[in-house]
Amino acid sequence: MPSYGVDFRPDLTLDGALTRLEGFEEQAGPPPEDGSPREGPAVAVAGRVMQLRPSGGVVFAHIEDEGRRLQLWLKLDRLSPEAWEVVRRLDLGDIVGVRGRLTRTRRGEPSVLADELVILVKALRPPPEKFHGLQDQETRYRRRYLDLLSHVEQRRHFAIRSAIVRSVRDTLDRRGFLEVETPILQPIAGGASARPFSTHWNALHTDVYLRIAIELHLKRLLVGGYRRVYEIGRVFRNEGLSPRHNPEFTLLEAYEAYGDYTTMRELTEAIVVDAANAAGPSPEPEEGGSAVCLNPLARRFGGRELDLTPPFRTARMVDLVAERCDFDPVAALDAGTMLDEARRLGVEPPPGAGPGGVLLEIYEQHVESTLWDPTFVLDYPSEVSPLARRRSDDPRFTERFELIVVGRELANAFSELNDPIDQRRRFEEQARKRAAGDLDAQLVDEDFLEAIETGMPPAGGLGVGIDRLVMLLTDSPTIRDVLLFPMMRPQTGATGETR
Repeated sequence: MPSYGVDFRPDLTLDGALTRLEGFEEQAGPPPEDGSPREGPAVAVAGRVMQLRPSGGVVFAHIEDEGRRLQLWLKLDRLSPEAWEVVRRLDLGDIVGVRGRLTRTRRGEPSVLADELVILVKALRPPPEKFHGLQDQETRYRRRYLDLLSHVEQRRHFAIRSAIVRSVRDTLDRRGFLEVETPILQPIAGGASARPFSTHWNALHTDVYLRIAIELHLKRLLVGGYRRVYEIGRVFRNEGLSPRHNPEFTLLEAYEAYGDYTTMRELTEAIVVDAANAAGPSPEPEEGGSAVCLNPLARRFGGRELDLTPPFRTARMVDLVAERCDFDPVAALDAGTMLDEARRLGVEPPPGAGPGGVLLEIYEQHVESTLWDPTFVLDYPSEVSPLARRRSDDPRFTERFELIVVGRELANAFSELNDPIDQRRRFEEQARKRAAGDLDAQLVDEDFLEAIETGMPPAGGLGVGIDRLVMLLTDSPTIRDVLLFPMMRPQTGATGETR
């Protein structure tokens, strides 16, 4: 029985076949009163066998493709002996091609009354069990193909991710941003405070790094004369696994000449609102079942209501800390008592942190997780913002915000630092921290400094974690739920091999 090399061209998806059947029935009028099947248009369809129900000289089978499941009606007296032999040998998981007539059974089930059946692929392993599906979470992540076979809703889940990414592009394109591509392999990993992955370039006998951010190359394009640019791409950070972290993830970065962090707030809000509309409404639980809330901005996350209606709340970091932690951070900076306040609150700052770093640690440990509905947190300390422009009224702080939703950072943006002298000082300070043991601190990027010495226009810049945006809009508790193939810890097989 041939398989694996059979040519078969379906002329419709299963969803398209059902639409054609409904169109035929609408034109043909009421069905026969005796309930006998009425044969409709001829179709050629293909899919994976997910259910088999033999009954003497009749076999009912359900096949499934990307979007729908459809019944095959296989009859001994209608098929050739060769085709019936194929029917007898069918197993769950086989991929088949079928030609026949669209109809409905006496019970009203949409079906293809088969005239021809061919096995396109013989499955050597069975699919997950039909009713309970694939339950083991670890296996669902490691063998995503089984998860997708087992759960139709998972395929829809990842289709929503695609809709969200399309929406982000549409929002930027409508505003005149140009999508570009910049290098993933870089001689210096800059633009963020994180540890890079390194590899070796054999031809030039030199080490290079997988990028940890997209920022510095996009800023070079502003120097080159572009007004608005963006990139959606993979970045890589050599860090651990957690519900919010995967070593490779998808990041949007966008830059606008003559903008600032105020214009970036408006852009960020538009991106989130448009993406929520593209994702569609989220289920709204009701007693006795579930209903759908028709407003996609009135969502739920983790069983709790979430309001994405603009305008989003705006608050300075120092005000949020003062409100939550019962002290005035600006006064503590003036008096040099920030470390004392941290100890009072049980916060142990990272080694080498100055007053601004201590303030950030207090905020992250005591405030950030309390911010549920979207909040723009403004004016981060300059000590922890080496690429952001200082505030003119208090240079200890920068024109920077993070958008926090459900207690998590979703976006980060600044009025970009374009003063090459100040930028060099901050890079050198980062280098000193790195020499003191902070491996997340940034390196001095002489090529980037040379670029902005040529003259970079004042600009606003934005970074949005696409995976976290998808998590938010699909009510996913972990980043692994929104990555088709998340990074997993290596497994040791029975023979000792790692896979």
